[in-house]
Amino acid sequence: MVRIPVRDDLKALEGYHSPQVEVRVRLNTNESPAPPPPAWRDALAAELSRVEWHRYPDRAATELRDSIAALHGVSRDHVFAGNGSNEVLQTLLLTFAGPGRTVATFEPTYQLHGHIARLTGAAVAEGERRADFTLDLGEVERLCASADPIITFLCSPNNPTGMVEPETNVRAVLDVAPGLVVVDEAYGQFSEWSAIGLVDEDVPLVVTRTFSKTWSMAGARLGYLIGPRWLVTELDKVTLPYHLDTAKQVAGRLALRFVDDMEARVAGIVAERERIQAALEQLDVEQWPSGANFVLFRPRHRQGVEVWNDLLARSVLVRDCSGWPRLSNCLRVTVGTPEENALFLHALEEVLR
Repeated sequence: MVRIPVRDDLKALEGYHSPQVEVRVRLNTNESPAPPPPAWRDALAAELSRVEWHRYPDRAATELRDSIAALHGVSRDHVFAGNGSNEVLQTLLLTFAGPGRTVATFEPTYQLHGHIARLTGAAVAEGERRADFTLDLGEVERLCASADPIITFLCSPNNPTGMVEPETNVRAVLDVAPGLVVVDEAYGQFSEWSAIGLVDEDVPLVVTRTFSKTWSMAGARLGYLIGPRWLVTELDKVTLPYHLDTAKQVAGRLALRFVDDMEARVAGIVAERERIQAALEQLDVEQWPSGANFVLFRPRHRQGVEVWNDLLARSVLVRDCSGWPRLSNCLRVTVGTPEENALFLHALEEVLR
C-alpha cells in the first residue's frame, strides 16, 4: 500500500475533537440546552419547500448578511459569514497569516486559534495569562514586541475559563498589537458588553460570532464576523465559491427574527449557571468566574480525570480540560437544562464524597 506523507509541519499535529459517547447527560460541548422556537422550524420548513435546489446559492449571502448587519447596526459590507465561526477564523488566517507570519495567543484559551494558525503554516507565539487566568497586559506588550504577530487573538468570554475581557483590556491590546486583533465572541451574548462597538474602518479589529450557542443552531454550522469593509473585501480572495448553502442562509436569516426568544434563553442559561456556581461553592472544588454558558472547575483533592471517569460512569459527560495548557485536573461543565444540571450536581457531589 502506498501512503502519501502529509506536509512535514502537520506530522506532529492532532485533530481537534471532543469525546462523543452515549450518556444521559451531555454537558461537554457548550451547546444550547434548548432547541430553536417551533415558529422558526415552521418558517424554515415553509421556505425550504420553495427553494430552487437546482440553482446555486447566493454566493454573497446577501439577505443573510443584511439581517446580521441590521442586528448589529452596521452595513452589509462589514459582515462576512461562514460555515461556523471556525471557518470564519480559518478564512481570516488563510488571508492574513500563513508561512513566515506569526499569530499570538494567550493561554489558556480556545485551542483552535493556534491549531488553525498552524494548519495555515503560521508560527504561533503563546503568551501566558496570570495565575488567576486574567489577561496580563504586560505579557501582551512583551509578546507583541518580540513576536510581531500579524494576528493577535483574544477570546471573550474566554474558552475554557469563561472570563470576560473588559473593554479597557481590548483597547489596551489594540494599542500595542502590530497587526490585526481578533476578538472571538462565540459566547458574546452572555457578556454585558461587546467589542463590536469598537469596530471601525480605521481600527484593525475583527469580532467573530456564532449561531451555535445562543441561537440554538449548532447543527447548522453558521458563524460570522463584523469587521472593517476593506478586510471583508480581502476575505473574498480565499473563500470557496458558494461556500454557504441555501438552507444555511435561510436558517440564519429566519433565526434573527426571534431575538426575544434568544434573549429569553440566554437569561435562563445565566440563571442556571449561577445556580451551578453557587452549588460548586459548597463542594470541594476550585472554580473560576464565568460570563459564558459553562463553568471551569478543578477538584481540590482528586485527579480531574478520575472525577471525569466517575461522572461518566454515572452517565454524565463533561469536558476534560486537564491536557490543555495550565489546566491540570480541570473540568468544564456546560450549562444544561435544570434537570440536567441537577443530575450533574448530584453526581459530582456523590463522586467527590
